[in-house]
Amino acid sequence: MKKTLVVLIILLLLSVIGWKIYQKINTAQKGTPHGRKAFAVPVEIAPVRKITMRDVGFFTGTLFPKSQFIVAPKIAGRLEKLLVNIGEFVKRNQLIAVLDDDEYVQRVGQAQAELEVAKANLEASLSNLDIARRELDRAKTLRQKKIASESELDLADAQFKAQNAKYKVTLAQVVQKKAALKAAQVYLSYTKICAYWENHDDSRVIGERFVDEGAMLAPNTPIVSILDISSLTAVIHVIERNYSKVLMGQQALITTDAFPGKTFSGKIIRIAPLLKETSRQGRVEIEVPNSEGLLKPGMFVRVQIEFSKHDNATVVPLKALIKRGSQQGVFLVNTKDMKAHFISVTLGTINGKWAEVVTPKLTGSVVTLGQHLLEEDSPVILPGTKPESQPPRAPGDKRLKQSKE
Repeated sequence: MKKTLVVLIILLLLSVIGWKIYQKINTAQKGTPHGRKAFAVPVEIAPVRKITMRDVGFFTGTLFPKSQFIVAPKIAGRLEKLLVNIGEFVKRNQLIAVLDDDEYVQRVGQAQAELEVAKANLEASLSNLDIARRELDRAKTLRQKKIASESELDLADAQFKAQNAKYKVTLAQVVQKKAALKAAQVYLSYTKICAYWENHDDSRVIGERFVDEGAMLAPNTPIVSILDISSLTAVIHVIERNYSKVLMGQQALITTDAFPGKTFSGKIIRIAPLLKETSRQGRVEIEVPNSEGLLKPGMFVRVQIEFSKHDNATVVPLKALIKRGSQQGVFLVNTKDMKAHFISVTLGTINGKWAEVVTPKLTGSVVTLGQHLLEEDSPVILPGTKPESQPPRAPGDKRLKQSKE
């Protein structure tokens, strides 16, 4: 029993001593990290500013012609003449190429001859029909006078009906031969290939040439491509974060490596109603006027689109932002007592240098360098000011202690 009592007394004394030590350590740690004395932290600061903030998106894309189509023959044949070359401007309905037309000229001549034969047959049939009609009328008159028999009247009526049927057949043959002649003439017209488009623009340009004179062409073999480059279409792809910011009619600035320092203006005319699942990007088309003809299809372009503009916006340097737990904010310096206070902020537009502070309203100066060493109400020292004591060491910094001799 005595040993047990002695052990309990010793444990009680050790507990009291441990509690006293804990209180001293806890008191020493209040206000400074790692139990050190609160030293002034050297920092750099920058003033909170009021500027115009622009939310600008930067994209890359490719130029496409406003309109492009391929000229190809509808029939087979040898290319006899090609009347245009790459880069030449052509007008609507201008003759582009000519195919060998000997076979089709022969077809037209044959169809014309067959039509003439059908017309001659029609005249003969009409004459026979007229004779049969007169014979029928005569037979009817004689029958009324009871001179001709009933069988003679029936025979005349049958001959008239037969001649009438022959006339209708020859008349149909004439219509058929006219259609054949028209078809042959259409095929003959296909040997002359013209440039045609619906819009009323005056001219377009030859983009590519695919064959040379003398080539044997099958139907729909490409001959040349015709482009409308009076205005071009810049195609860009917008990621999901910026998709909701893109609106119809927004203005865009276009630059290209072909003309350094020169900018071209454009306007958004189409926005895809979906994002590609593989890339999570949406297609956006921008109309770019090209009255000078400097821009060409296929050029790589850089596009700037201004999504929004905020005048007199409160901004802080981007490097002043810091995270404390789940909150993002800045350290605001009170120049009277030279202490830093953490302020949680709500951000708006961010560019490469500035961050817009939507809430709260900020004035004064914020810490831009050294904020990772700060806590709430930490004393600070600015460049050019004599420190009163040494700054705190960063965590993990090992220094040798000098022993007193």
